[in-house]
Amino acid sequence: MPPLTSKPVYFGTYLVTSSVFHLTPLSFAIVNLKPILPGHVLVSPRRVVPRLSDLSHDEVVDLFLTVQKVGRMIERVYKASSLNIAMQDGADAGQSVPHVHTHIIPRKAADLDDRGGSDAVYGMLEGEEGDVGEHFEERKRKRPQFPKVDERTRHSRSEQEMVEEAEMLAREMEPSRL
Repeated sequence: MPPLTSKPVYFGTYLVTSSVFHLTPLSFAIVNLKPILPGHVLVSPRRVVPRLSDLSHDEVVDLFLTVQKVGRMIERVYKASSLNIAMQDGADAGQSVPHVHTHIIPRKAADLDDRGGSDAVYGMLEGEEGDVGEHFEERKRKRPQFPKVDERTRHSRSEQEMVEEAEMLAREMEPSRL
């Protein structure tokens, strides 16, 4: 399946066209390089701006309607019973890429019990695990690094893994499936 668009799509300064699985005139949804839980995706406006307050009315409406639509699909595909929908609006709030983005994380009963319970997701988003910008920088450096021990089996994914998930989710966003 080819990318959804031939035009480049940027998440901040990072080219993410191959990770896009849903596009609207004003927003896009991408698979996450290092998901906190399976199915963790991001929804962003097409225009690169750092803060929610920088968006126009139409961009805000489109962004949140896209979050709602993508969230329904993610919940169905990943057989979740709930979703975490989160936005870190600015660097001091933990935003690691200066481009408005909303995290959609599918949740199931007891999915984080081994990490301190359901609220552990907030610490994960704010900590190293949620630092999307650093994960993109790590990929950009493309130099061998000693692997970090990750007791939770969470790892950065290859471009191919992300493309395959983006293609699968794009098929799930087709109108006949919603």
